[in-house]
Amino acid sequence: MAKKKAAKKESLIVASKVKEYIKSKKMMTSSDAIEAINAAVYEMLDDAVARTKANKRSTVKPQDV
Repeated sequence: MAKKKAAKKESLIVASKVKEYIKSKKMMTSSDAIEAINAAVYEMLDDAVARTKANKRSTVKPQDV
């Protein structure tokens, strides 16, 4: 049975800004780095939302991140 590829999520980051930042550090950005960074942002936000809900709030605050 073939594995289904996960649906690509909408980008939450500005790829050109990420690449510019990495370039400012005298480094290069691989073709798949932006997708991995975007996935990490989604995970960070999901964790922050979970902490917010656990604290019975509806507003994500800096301490949740």
